[in-house]
Amino acid sequence: MIKFHPSEEHLFHYVTGDLSPAMLMMVGTHVDMCSQCQRHVQHIEEDLAQKVFGQRQLPAEFAAANDSFADDAMLARIMAQAPQPTSMVMDKSPTELVLEGKRFQLPATLARNHHRIGHWHKLIGQMWRAPVQISGEDVLTFIYMAENTRVPEHTHKGNEATLVVNGVFNDETSEYRDGDFVFLDGSVKHTPQTRDEDCLTLAALDAPMHFTSGLSRLLNPFSSLFFK
Repeated sequence: MIKFHPSEEHLFHYVTGDLSPAMLMMVGTHVDMCSQCQRHVQHIEEDLAQKVFGQRQLPAEFAAANDSFADDAMLARIMAQAPQPTSMVMDKSPTELVLEGKRFQLPATLARNHHRIGHWHKLIGQMWRAPVQISGEDVLTFIYMAENTRVPEHTHKGNEATLVVNGVFNDETSEYRDGDFVFLDGSVKHTPQTRDEDCLTLAALDAPMHFTSGLSRLLNPFSSLFFK
């Protein structure tokens, strides 16, 4: 059962297309995996459609996220996303990631963007990363942690969004499983780790991580390895 979800603001701006490319893919993948957020997104879409086409007042819970919303801009995005005539072509996009002999099923948003996933590279310990090529300044990366793997305590110079695609990891606060979406800012220190199960995550960073404990601080000059 998914316990951690994007915020109301994230979901609203996902619907209006106002998130960064990295966060659009992160939130979209979570929505693929989460029936609760699918219903929430549908609710937002219906209310926005009423506002644009029916002049209905938006519910109060959307008001904060809606401060800068413009009807004309929303309508332009809707029209730009309208289906274009095309011949029938079978979708041959791969739906799996393969790493170290293991296969991971990709949610629909990631499967459609499979061509953006780069090559896997081994990091420290039993960790691997693969970049996801997107536009914008944020960095989007797959991180794979084998069983009994620990990332040294760190914080971030910006924001970190993590989505569990498959498996489970823990930190000082909680346990995170398939579909859980975790958004942290630079005020949070944590030590992600796996135990008896491996974990594949998708991470969006807008600044490098900063190691904060013991000898791991010596890694700070190399933290850009996670941010490129």
